[in-house]
Amino acid sequence: MFLLQDGLALVQTVDLLTPMVEDPYTFGRIAAANSLSDVYAMGGTPLTVLNIVGFPGPMDKHVLAEILRGKVVLVNFWATTCAICEAELPEVISTYQTFAPRGFEIVAVAMSYDPAWLVAEYATKKKLPFKVALDTRGDVERAFGGIEGTPTSFLIGKKGEILEKIVGRPDFERLRGQIERELGKS
Repeated sequence: MFLLQDGLALVQTVDLLTPMVEDPYTFGRIAAANSLSDVYAMGGTPLTVLNIVGFPGPMDKHVLAEILRGKVVLVNFWATTCAICEAELPEVISTYQTFAPRGFEIVAVAMSYDPAWLVAEYATKKKLPFKVALDTRGDVERAFGGIEGTPTSFLIGKKGEILEKIVGRPDFERLRGQIERELGKS
């Protein structure tokens, strides 16, 4: 907790003790509730939320897909030093804000060479409204077949299938059309 002035403090928390459940979807729901409850327990009001996804050992991309089951997801591999990532960020945030109320999610996966403290600082400074994942050992990168450069994104449909791999800056008009169509599916 950082005291900013009398009666005003910044409460920042990261939930490191992940729930021990078998079902990945239940895991995601519990982890989100745990993170929010930390802020409330300290008497705070959540203004921004940073969700860091971390798994022990190699991770099968299907586990992450199951956590986000029923949602349309953009998995975006990025780096704090990536100029294209920085340039596309306003459109990424706008796309998230447009579609999140309808079941769209973004998981921004920081590359393994980005230190955790820098990713957290960047995400907080930029007020990223979506999930941020640390891929400290490159397991997520390998699960998606390797990433040759940033940004690289994968649009995943409601059933967990990869609809498209996008290398470089997306054509956001086209991407928004794809998201719209996928969200319309039952």
